[in-house]
Amino acid sequence: MKPFVYERPDDPAGAVATMVRPGVVYLAGGTNLVDLMKLGVTVPDMLVDINALPFHDVEEVPGGLHVGALVPNSDLAMHAAVRAAYPAVSQALLAGASGQLRNRATVAGNLMQRTRCLYFQDVDKACNKRSPGSGCDARDGDHRELAILGASPQCIATNPSDLAVALSIMDATVHYIGPHGAAAISVHDFFRRPGDRPDRDNSLPRGALITGVMLPELPIAATSVYRKVRDRASFAFAAGSIAAAIDVRDGVVQDARIAWGAVAHLPWRAWAAERLLRGAPATAENFARAADAELSGARPLRDNGWKEPLLRNLTVEVLLEMTS
Repeated sequence: MKPFVYERPDDPAGAVATMVRPGVVYLAGGTNLVDLMKLGVTVPDMLVDINALPFHDVEEVPGGLHVGALVPNSDLAMHAAVRAAYPAVSQALLAGASGQLRNRATVAGNLMQRTRCLYFQDVDKACNKRSPGSGCDARDGDHRELAILGASPQCIATNPSDLAVALSIMDATVHYIGPHGAAAISVHDFFRRPGDRPDRDNSLPRGALITGVMLPELPIAATSVYRKVRDRASFAFAAGSIAAAIDVRDGVVQDARIAWGAVAHLPWRAWAAERLLRGAPATAENFARAADAELSGARPLRDNGWKEPLLRNLTVEVLLEMTS
């Protein structure tokens, strides 16, 4: 591992100030960063440990729930207010990693984690996300787990976060301190499609420090669900996942929120499916029709077309369970 400098600032402004230098990376839980350093994918000159900063609380505030950036995933998953008002968030966190990792991993780190694409993690392979302009060996290689929606010729990597999928249906907001002071960005704008800059996972300004996530008051969220399909029962990233919330009255869908995971460079909000469901009878046929409408834009490659029927069936199954 390449030698690096270690600093531990005691105030947010001091942390942000360190980022004017090249090769500086924030360190929180380190559950993803340390792995990437061992692989040689990330080779920082300096680690800035932000664990002393005051972002460790979950607070009920006017308009919703504010979650500090350094709250451990395990603490957020078990928080009473989260389990009551945003159960899909709790379920998504509990579906991720192992208990030991959840105890260490942070909310901000969860959102900032890098793809688990095998070609990104192998420095001997061509990967535009790791080394812009080098190519994408995954397109003709082992892409079984990779994107079928929103990809580009430059990159077919998927976002690995379970939490991000749940936050998508909550319309959460990410708060941060950037070069020009405090700011906030919708979770829908935070994550990016790869386009011709797959090396950029999100839209944060260079050196920005996440301070927290805001979950807005959202009555429909209290009945939300997160469901994850994976190749083995535990400690595995999703093959496909769904976060959903639905409001049905007299058999008719009043509102629906759906997001999919493990199918795109970002958590995939199923806007087209939601539009078709609103005002329609809550039936298996309509749930399938809505999923098919969203999947009409899918562009699977040789070995990942199985994700289309998986997502369709998963959507129908989850929505039926929620409305039965």
